[in-house]
Amino acid sequence: MSNRKPYVREMKRTWWKDHSFYRFYMLREATVLPLILFTLFITFGLGALVKGPDAWATWLDFMSHPIVILINILALAGSLFHAHTFFNMMPQVMPMRFKGKAIDKKTIVLAQWAAVAFISLVVLIIV
Repeated sequence: MSNRKPYVREMKRTWWKDHSFYRFYMLREATVLPLILFTLFITFGLGALVKGPDAWATWLDFMSHPIVILINILALAGSLFHAHTFFNMMPQVMPMRFKGKAIDKKTIVLAQWAAVAFISLVVLIIV
């Protein structure tokens, strides 16, 4: 047995701040935080809907609070930012071909946004 100790490089908690790629990555991953709160708000709203009109009115009052509205706006912005980065990455991760020719990356990204717009419109019409 050897008495040598293995080299363990010191890793600071802020290691990701030194490179722009990692800062962008951390920002992208942080978009989940307001989405978690939004999901909790909606879940409690469903519970209030089940409990009756008084609980529903209380939940609606809660949802009209300026801080909750700000959190919801941040959740929407985070969701759109996450979708933007995912859609831009998609053609690199999964290049598509049609009749042997590569489909332009911009076409793939625009098709994804068109699908989001269409689904959003359908949901808006239904609700």
